[in-house]
Amino acid sequence: MTSEAGMAFPWRAVVPADEDAGVLEASVHDPERFSVVFDKYFGQVHGYVARRLGTDVADDLAAETFLIAFRQRERFDRRNGVVRAWLYGIATNLIRRHRRDEVRAWRSAARLPAPVPAAPHEDRVAAQVTAQGLSRELAAALAKLNAKDREVLLLVALGQLTYDEVAAALGIAYGTVCSRLSRARRVVRAAVANPAEDES
Repeated sequence: MTSEAGMAFPWRAVVPADEDAGVLEASVHDPERFSVVFDKYFGQVHGYVARRLGTDVADDLAAETFLIAFRQRERFDRRNGVVRAWLYGIATNLIRRHRRDEVRAWRSAARLPAPVPAAPHEDRVAAQVTAQGLSRELAAALAKLNAKDREVLLLVALGQLTYDEVAAALGIAYGTVCSRLSRARRVVRAAVANPAEDES
């Protein structure tokens, strides 16, 4: 599958999201068609996993996500969501196996000192420093979040999925997405606004 990614196929035009399901369904009888889905979404899924668990783990989990998707492509039901959400759902299930590692990484990031900029003379650098200064508090807040709330928040924030896509990816109701996201945002907002109170 990976070797096919770089080859030129006549159907490799950019496929709109609503046509992904048709391509996936066609790949059941013509497995090479799956490479269209792979090419379109591998980078996105890899980036999402990398931001949660690091690049080394992302290499393996993104590949495993697409291997599972390829093997289960006959089971995809377009009535239950879009291909993108389905792929993120598979990736999220794989990430769950690494939940302890992820929480440990967030806690470690929370203990790191904020980096000191080498040249604080530009406005852009000042903005980056402000964002980096908040990263410790944000990491601490993410580590403390309930796992289900954290999944929803990170699918929206890092995966840039819509609420409908998150619901499809996790197999939960739209309202559940909203309540988990609201709860997660409230915890993160409080931790970032009052970092001294959040330190342990």
